Amino acid sequence: MSEETLTPVALVIDDEVQIRRLLRINLEANGYQVFEAANGQLGLAEAAHRRPDVVILDLGLPDMDGVSVLKKLREWTGVPVIVLSVRDREADKIAALDNGADDYLTKPFGTGELLARLRVAQRHAQPTADVAVYKSGRLEVDLTSRSVKVNGITVKMTATEYALLQLFVRHAGKVLTHRQILKEVWGPNYAEQTHYLRVYMAHLREKVEENPSEPEMFITESGVGYRLAVK
Repeated sequence: MSEETLTPVALVIDDEVQIRRLLRINLEANGYQVFEAANGQLGLAEAAHRRPDVVILDLGLPDMDGVSVLKKLREWTGVPVIVLSVRDREADKIAALDNGADDYLTKPFGTGELLARLRVAQRHAQPTADVAVYKSGRLEVDLTSRSVKVNGITVKMTATEYALLQLFVRHAGKVLTHRQILKEVWGPNYAEQTHYLRVYMAHLREKVEENPSEPEMFITESGVGYRLAVK
């Protein structure tokens, strides 16, 4: 982001002229400087040259698959990447998220939702290691003392429950796939053991959510994973 203008820079990598035009109009109206690329190679070159604050990436590019673009980006940059694609299969979403996408929206999309997810991705783009206390809505997590409060009341958690919560806090607003969570919390040998995750997500919601059967904080991304909503 330019220190002189403080204007966030968005790079749109999409081969559809109409989509690029729509995104440019809406992003510029919301204070972004927008650059475009119609294929993967141009997108990578623009990313290296422009150093954007956020990338909006289509998967169906004419010269290379969007996941390949994502992998190449992740070799050298942690810029937030929002995938915007007509592909709505769970396998495509999981592949994108596992390879470094911060979020995934399917076309057609709501502009308001896209802008909201862009804000969240940018807000959490910087490492949170220096943030000692995370606060969002009714949840407060002190990462130094490893204490958790809900509505100001201390909540006791097991070591596994806290490890799971801490992972969500460090990636607040981002979609985490089942495999990502299982590998981080339980280890690589548990990457397919989704029943562990279902059980512990239920425990976490019981302790944190106002209504665990209708969660507002730990959101299920159907068939993909979970996301800690930022209030």
